[in-house]
Amino acid sequence: MRIALVGYGNVGRAFARLLDAKRSVFPFLISGIQKRNSSAINLAGLHVDTPINGPRLDVGDFLDQCQAEVMIEITTLEPATGEPAISHIRAAFQRGIHVITANKGPLAHAYAALCQEAMLRQCQFRFESTCMDGAPVFNMVRNCLPGVDISGFTGVLNSTSKVVIAAMRDGKSMEDGIREAQRMGIAEADASYDIDGWDSAAKTATLANVLLNANRTPLDVDRKGIGRLTPEKLEDLKSQGKTVALVSRAHRTPSGELKMRVRAEVLPETDILASLQGTSNLLLLHTDLMGTVGTVAITPGVEQTAYGLFSDLVDITKSL
Repeated sequence: MRIALVGYGNVGRAFARLLDAKRSVFPFLISGIQKRNSSAINLAGLHVDTPINGPRLDVGDFLDQCQAEVMIEITTLEPATGEPAISHIRAAFQRGIHVITANKGPLAHAYAALCQEAMLRQCQFRFESTCMDGAPVFNMVRNCLPGVDISGFTGVLNSTSKVVIAAMRDGKSMEDGIREAQRMGIAEADASYDIDGWDSAAKTATLANVLLNANRTPLDVDRKGIGRLTPEKLEDLKSQGKTVALVSRAHRTPSGELKMRVRAEVLPETDILASLQGTSNLLLLHTDLMGTVGTVAITPGVEQTAYGLFSDLVDITKSL
């Protein structure tokens, strides 16, 4: 199966390394890689160390030339519009190409429309890596929770904010924490998306759209980030056995209205939402038949996000 990568940052390179490592069992082939300003196409296959120095093509022309059967869209998040990722996905569907994405922007802004387009073109659409770094959320709901009604969710979904808060609890500056997250390769290309809560808002809208049929966008999320926190405030809370976590919440009211918010919440250190260390994330689903069930990702990094792409790819091959 020929794969086109649109976007080639830390996650893309980790995915290429994973394919190289698993090629004897899963003989997938990367026939094209498109970066912001350059591209590479080789129908015999590209590898992680292949120079990406050809001219950048229109995405449609790029997909045509690399004869892709699956496009993996992993460009940078644009939380206000979801573009250009939405247009990239539509270009693939128009050509009958299956799509996998780790970019939550398209789902946060156009999930229902993209699903309709995929169905009309008989294309598969997968997105496991959008919200929990590859840990099973959407696949779990689809495959393991038949007949369950999800009424809402609660999660700590942004790793960068956790790293920054941990740094400030140790007396370091917010800038020190951001640099640490960038060194780890987990921060958004624009770290303000992490600090101001836009990444969490995009994930909140994505989860709501997929799991609650919300048809909302990140602009509909009541959002406040961690930008006003200071080391002094966090050290004071630490002395009280408390901390702060950037928490995403969504629920339907008895009247059916959907409420969504992202907040820097003060929590006891023993609270399950505050107790996970490092980059670890947590998502709790509130359901009718299973009560509250959850997924935890312990210290995930780009390798786990890459695995989410890989698991989606394997899932698509099983459905064909």
